[in-house]
Amino acid sequence: MVKANILVVDDEPDIRQLLQEILEDEGYQVAAAENASAARKLRAERMPDLILLDIWMPDEDGITLLKEWLREDLLSPVIMMSGHATVETAVEATRLGAYDFLEKPLSLAKLLVTVDRALENARLKRENIGLRRRVDIPIEPVGKSAAMERLRDQIKRLAQHDARVLFVGEPGSGKEILARYLHANSARRDGPFVDVGVGTIAPQFSAVEFFGRVEDGRTHYGLLEQAHGGTLFLDEVADMEEETQLRLLSALESSSFSRVGGSELISVDVRIAASTRKSLEEEVRAGRFRRELYYLLNVVTLKVPPLREHSEDVPELLRFYVDYFVSREKLAFRKFPVPVQNFLRHYPWHGNIRELKNLVQRLLILGSGEEVELDEVKAALGESVEEAGIGVGQPDFYDLPLKEARERFEKAYLEYHLEKYGGSVARLSHAIGLERTHLYRKLNSLGIKFRERR
Repeated sequence: MVKANILVVDDEPDIRQLLQEILEDEGYQVAAAENASAARKLRAERMPDLILLDIWMPDEDGITLLKEWLREDLLSPVIMMSGHATVETAVEATRLGAYDFLEKPLSLAKLLVTVDRALENARLKRENIGLRRRVDIPIEPVGKSAAMERLRDQIKRLAQHDARVLFVGEPGSGKEILARYLHANSARRDGPFVDVGVGTIAPQFSAVEFFGRVEDGRTHYGLLEQAHGGTLFLDEVADMEEETQLRLLSALESSSFSRVGGSELISVDVRIAASTRKSLEEEVRAGRFRRELYYLLNVVTLKVPPLREHSEDVPELLRFYVDYFVSREKLAFRKFPVPVQNFLRHYPWHGNIRELKNLVQRLLILGSGEEVELDEVKAALGESVEEAGIGVGQPDFYDLPLKEARERFEKAYLEYHLEKYGGSVARLSHAIGLERTHLYRKLNSLGIKFRERR
């Protein structure tokens, strides 16, 4: 895990040295500046996680420096320090946006507690911002199918290493959810998770967005620096324009880069995860994606299956998004009865999980009654139902060999009735007229996890 970086700004050499030694003993990385000019330079070289800032300095006072940084959208908490400040000065500093104020001579215990709390407060703010932006994303991938259990297991093992991961799958299949799950299970979990839709950045702005900019003495921190100590997720990386590919390749190879308009070499420690709906191999062959960047990103590839390949997770996903819209958007609760769930399990979901989420939202907003009716589901899906051929013509398993067709039918039949009877194998056995021992054997052979349904 990357250690927090602290910038100490104080004109007294003894205090600078003392603070640096104390904080480094606590495991922090520390840079020290003797005045405002040196502080600006160090802050531009490395965005600190925390700043300890003296109020009274010979060239410029700390309050003026604090105001300047706040105008630049300061990302780091600031703890002000002074040996002869009035109460009014301390109040002014905290009113402006300083996290706290420490009086000199510094108390070692109070210093360490305040530093620890400031860093924790900053971490929680980052998490809350992320949650507000992505409140519809589950904490972990939803679903108990074999496919999802296998993916969770693979990601947990990958999380113990810093290898770059490429998630490949159709749009809406949950690639970002899995990337966040990777981050949450890694040693970087307390660091930032920065996600960027590569295709949403205009080519002329991509270099500034990724690498930052120095202009008129002000520093704009790019995505790589914002993700320092954490994970940068490149969504739909195949859409990245050529010049940015080249610069990103150089940055990943050396773990360093220069900001646009700047000459300083910036070092970063970032894990890169990426996703794509396209075949990067085909993009490379077509000359649209750099081969070297493909090899750098493609250390480990995880294929994310479309929802139609793990349709047994549809009922659980329906419940998740009903609960989400009820709790987050205060929509009225509606139940998806078993026949509707069964119908949706056999729907092809070309838009994957995103399409399912949108359907649930639409039915809760526009529908009425405690239960969702099958007719209103078909109406909401519109032409997609006719195109999929659900409920009309012959079942899709008619074209399969007899053994596979029988297994497909038996699995759908038993899952439907198991759901209908609340997961009770005893009630299911009585209803379908199959002795319980044989039923258990059949459920196991078909991979139906009946114990988890109780």
